[in-house]
Amino acid sequence: MMRLKDKKVAFLVGPKFEDLEFWAVYMRLIEEGAKVTVASPEAGKTYTSKNGGLTATSEVGASSLRAEEFDAVVVPGGYCPDKIRRDEGVKKLVREAYEKGRIVGMICHAGSVGLSAGIVHGKRATGSEGIKDDLLAAGATWVDEPAFREGNIVWGRVVEDIPFFNRELVSAIERGGSG
Repeated sequence: MMRLKDKKVAFLVGPKFEDLEFWAVYMRLIEEGAKVTVASPEAGKTYTSKNGGLTATSEVGASSLRAEEFDAVVVPGGYCPDKIRRDEGVKKLVREAYEKGRIVGMICHAGSVGLSAGIVHGKRATGSEGIKDDLLAAGATWVDEPAFREGNIVWGRVVEDIPFFNRELVSAIERGGSG
């Protein structure tokens, strides 16, 4: 049974994305029947992964997407979040998805996109140790767990936690957001 049949997911990508945090999560969503749209600051751009072995091509620019057209927005880690968090279209998509009660999935360094979108204050959060201080400074509460759901945000810690993140993410998208 495909748990995410008829669900639509916007999956962000950018320069130096974490290989497995993009591809393992993307494939899991497809496996569950989701329609996944790959987006980035610039439509039609091909990005090379952090480890240099894989690529991903965006279908659309993030600024052309409307949050209400999707059940979820997912952000991988790697160096990508630090680059795409500067894009107004990316921040707007993530912020509006959150505000409209859609699921926002962030793993590893992806929390920095949520931070720039202004959605982490007062929330439990996790991710790479590299963003811990930034999340704390933004008013989040650090939790050292592999993955969990906090309202309509699904958090994942690091690459090794992808199986836990995928389970939480699929379950959250299946059940829906808070709005």
